Amino acid sequence: MGFLDLDKNFAFYAAYHSNRINIAIHMIFVWPIFFTSVLLFNFIPTPFDLPRINFSLFGTDFFLIFNFGFLFTLIYVVSYVCFDYKAGSLAALLCLFCWIASSVLASLLGFQLAWKVVLVVQLISWIAQFIGHGLFEGRAPALLDNILQAFLMAPFFVLFEALQIFFGYEPYPGFHVRVKSMVDVETEEWRSKNANLLP
Repeated sequence: MGFLDLDKNFAFYAAYHSNRINIAIHMIFVWPIFFTSVLLFNFIPTPFDLPRINFSLFGTDFFLIFNFGFLFTLIYVVSYVCFDYKAGSLAALLCLFCWIASSVLASLLGFQLAWKVVLVVQLISWIAQFIGHGLFEGRAPALLDNILQAFLMAPFFVLFEALQIFFGYEPYPGFHVRVKSMVDVETEEWRSKNANLLP
């Protein structure tokens, strides 16, 4: 299991996101970070020609290029489906939608305008999340302990949380009970560690 162990990955991320307001902030701002990241990746030149799909939308011609934006998206798509094929498939579809929509937006905006949009959205989204952690969670973001795992899990975590809250979803019976016990252990270890650091 290891890297693709859903329980461990979810528990790791959940340990940093237990406050409802902080979770809500992440639900609003995590996917825009992913979307604008894919948008920016669309402008990175590839070392060789890649296939493209041309299509028309509302009388305007667009094209999808299998570029770094697609490769970035594909990493998330494959990881999410491997984590949990039900929720992961939904997350994978959202990732693919972000790639298609960002490709269209990249064609419309061009790099000169797109990077400004990316900058504004990323700044607002990151500031909101740091406020969520500082004011409401009282714990530093997960990316400070494991940046790769935090970036990969964030979009999936917020979607998973939404499915749990609104539909009571769990990948197998007892998942949330098991993960909660793992989170409680990790949180207690964190509290003990911080208590030892105090004078």
